[in-house]
Amino acid sequence: MFSVLFPGQGSQSPGMAKSFYDNFDYVRSFFKEADDLLNNSISKLVLEGPKDELDLTENTQPAIFLVSYSIFQVLKRETSFNIDTANYFAGHSLGEYSALACADSLTFSQTIKLLKKRGFAMQSAVPKGQGGMLAVLGSDIELINQILEKNKDIFSCFVANDNSVGQIVISGNNRDLEKFSIELSNNKIKNIKLPVSAPFHCKLMNSATKIMEVEISNLEFKSPTIDIISNVTSEPVNEIFEIKKLLISQIEKPVRWREIINYMINKNINKFIEIGPGKVLSGLVKRINRNTELIQINDLEDLKKL
Repeated sequence: MFSVLFPGQGSQSPGMAKSFYDNFDYVRSFFKEADDLLNNSISKLVLEGPKDELDLTENTQPAIFLVSYSIFQVLKRETSFNIDTANYFAGHSLGEYSALACADSLTFSQTIKLLKKRGFAMQSAVPKGQGGMLAVLGSDIELINQILEKNKDIFSCFVANDNSVGQIVISGNNRDLEKFSIELSNNKIKNIKLPVSAPFHCKLMNSATKIMEVEISNLEFKSPTIDIISNVTSEPVNEIFEIKKLLISQIEKPVRWREIINYMINKNINKFIEIGPGKVLSGLVKRINRNTELIQINDLEDLKKL
């Protein structure tokens, strides 16, 4: 039994998917379609950079989807491995949109346009330089929640990602994050400020939620062909109304990645295939449970692993 994982923001790098782009006409057609739909050269950013432009959230989100979707299509068309027999698809934050598109719930054009709007809305929700994110290492979610609750009158910070055992990401405005960092250090808990310019997955994203509520509500979804694990509930979702509702709330709710992986492992999933740039999700899975088989597909050579 196996599941497919789709990465989120932070996995991007210039040159991702180049071996697929160079070898398959239909991948080049996806890149061309993306350029036309977004009215800019997202393909050039993906293939060549510059990295600082690729790292802008409104570019990163459609770029990672474009790469993940392209690789998924190559896997389906060029190998004998039947990816449609997967038990679940799961994606980290924006990766949930990749999962939905690959499960035929959304079309390629719907998804890439939606992620461009999502990225811009999230980037614009808080003025640049006012908000950010902090990685907390070597601690557990219960202790971090206790510290946040105990100090709620001193600083206001929020769990954004419960990524794995010993890796939790916190969002907030920068002044509050500094106070929280000091409190963590006083408790001898290691923490690192992340190089992002917005506090994702918390209530500071409320303006983005309002924008995406309109966009998602007005879009026609189909029932996914494979069960999608929701970031919000860490459980499968396949009813269209529920998918829409959870995608809207996902913008302010924490990504429950550790619980998502544990849910699938408890359902006897013993193999995870990560499709898209980087190996971030495989690293998180390994921290959660070492007794799993992990395969990453992010260049042409990787197809041989299947």
